[in-house]
Amino acid sequence: MKTAVALLLLLAAAHALHRGRAYVREKVCQEYRMLGKENFRTLTIITNSRKYSNGTFEEIGHLVREIVSLAETCCADDADPSCYDAGSSALSVKSCRADSPFPPHPGTAECCTHEGLERKLCLAALRHPPQPLPRYVQPSDQELCQAFRRDPREFADRFLYDYASSYSQAPLPVLLSSTRTFLSVVSTCCISPAPTACFLKEKLQRKTLSLLTLTSHRACSRFSAYGKDKVTFSYLSSLAQKVPTASFEDLFPLAENAAEVFSQCCDSVAEDCMQEKLSEHTAKACATLSAQYGRIANCCKGKNLIENYFCIRALPPAPAPKLPEALEPTNKELCGNEGALQATRFLFELARRHPSLPDAALAKLYDSAGKVRGECCSAKDPSACLDSKHKQMKAELPPFLEKASQLCGQYTQLNFLDFKKRLQESLTQTMPEASPALLEQLLEQRVSFASTCCPPGAPPLLCASKV
Repeated sequence: MKTAVALLLLLAAAHALHRGRAYVREKVCQEYRMLGKENFRTLTIITNSRKYSNGTFEEIGHLVREIVSLAETCCADDADPSCYDAGSSALSVKSCRADSPFPPHPGTAECCTHEGLERKLCLAALRHPPQPLPRYVQPSDQELCQAFRRDPREFADRFLYDYASSYSQAPLPVLLSSTRTFLSVVSTCCISPAPTACFLKEKLQRKTLSLLTLTSHRACSRFSAYGKDKVTFSYLSSLAQKVPTASFEDLFPLAENAAEVFSQCCDSVAEDCMQEKLSEHTAKACATLSAQYGRIANCCKGKNLIENYFCIRALPPAPAPKLPEALEPTNKELCGNEGALQATRFLFELARRHPSLPDAALAKLYDSAGKVRGECCSAKDPSACLDSKHKQMKAELPPFLEKASQLCGQYTQLNFLDFKKRLQESLTQTMPEASPALLEQLLEQRVSFASTCCPPGAPPLLCASKV
């Protein structure tokens, strides 16, 4: 119940703080009084670290102090009714100053061209894109306890900021539960007579929650970047590469179900939405695939469905089976009522024939297919347009598939030093006239792409730009 109330507060504070209307003030103040100043402050750190995930600790601190001060001052019993409106207006003015101490955002300047409520609502809607890769690295148990004993409040604030900004796309209930339990573990184990044993026991108990935080952050980052249709394809192609002999009819409903889970739970404030729905999805996947595919069955042996889900998602690609050449959809099929599904089916066939193709490359092909259908199916002569695009695809697609598959295949199969050495030799052979400086630049670019974008869970926006 307490978490549910906290979530209501967070929504009110995050989305309605700047509105300056009486009913908003009453809602915020009711929840401020219910939770108390310290819980309100803690939740404000999490909310704004999530929202402004690229802001510094100091910038988030400035914003949190202003928000808490506004609530503390204007929610007092003897506060003037206009206090909240005036305070939120002053906060929006401060946000627009050139020397504003708050987290900067590219959209701030445009918001500041507006006045009054319109400006407040515009500022309240700003949000940083997620960090490409989580930056939070948990210190050793000894380092945790040293920092905790030195200043418990400073330790908690920095942890909340680091963790919430790193996993900003994890659903709010998951993030709240994860941070709350971690701080409880630290405060318990650092005063324990046997801290090492205590941490080991507590970490095992937190394993499911830690995995849920990581997997839901990755999934919701992808959902935010791709949208429901594209994330369905991304999930489908990933499964196709893990179990390439599985049929489209088996895998596509699972991909649709996963996308539905993310659409329901990534922005939900229901306390157990992600855990319950993802567990149900995993049970479906295990029931559908375990009997025929041993590597899926191995992941489904455990009783913990979240750990089973993580196991399936972490499986490396399987070797490509010997399959006949994929049948390409006809022009009529591509521009028919199920044209998008036909294009997805063909890309599915490509994915399972090229298991090392990274998600970023497949996503690029998905976008290209949608663009071609959009251009040609509305053209005066759709068949002529599609024939022209098909000819271009025949020339460009095979080398693209080969290069991307080879790069990620070698990265997956070799240790890092051998991979880099093999890549360097390949570049030298294919570009004998290139200068050492150019070869070094190309080597670093491709190593960077491979290390970032070939593994499962690669950051979608960053890898899209690297393709």
